[in-house]
Amino acid sequence: MGLFDKLFNKKENETPPTQEPQLEKTAEMLDENLYWKIVAQSLKSSRTQQGQAKYLVYEIGKLTPVEMVGFRLRTDKLLYDTYNSEMWCAAYIMNGGCSDDGFEYFRNWVISRGKETYYKAKENPDSLVNEIDDELDEYEFESFWYVALDAFKHKTGRDLYDFIDNENFTTKEGSYPPIEFTWEEDEPESMRAICPALYDNLWDE
Repeated sequence: MGLFDKLFNKKENETPPTQEPQLEKTAEMLDENLYWKIVAQSLKSSRTQQGQAKYLVYEIGKLTPVEMVGFRLRTDKLLYDTYNSEMWCAAYIMNGGCSDDGFEYFRNWVISRGKETYYKAKENPDSLVNEIDDELDEYEFESFWYVALDAFKHKTGRDLYDFIDNENFTTKEGSYPPIEFTWEEDEPESMRAICPALYDNLWDE
């Protein structure tokens, strides 16, 4: 066998290098049980928001790219489901005021506290009185919203937003229904009627 034949046969028999899977847009949310399992683990593994966010980025990084996008989509769905007047009232009381962005970060904080806290608050925002923490300056967790983005960027080098199928995923910021407020900030008693425990514990007249 000549040198050319040896080189040709070697090239033919070589295993081709492994390629990254093709990334496509998705509107599929991460399985909710897996989602809450990851959040629960992050709470057990950290004492601060910074530590929790770091842990979440690490754990989400173990998922497939589609699942990482799904984690963000699941978060957006949970945010969508708590975009209402009563939850905003709780946010206003707990933070002594609440802007549009602040309301997003507040609901991210609610989600970050785990499944039980989230669903109790969804049913009755006043239940968040059980989450009062004197060590917190504000009840917000902006970086929770971006943990999947950070994990996706680290693993793929790409921007997660580019892989959201926005035409088929509608429960997100920008698609929120209008809110009809059932309370007024200049009428404290209207807030107390919705969240009496939070009001009595936190509102500073």
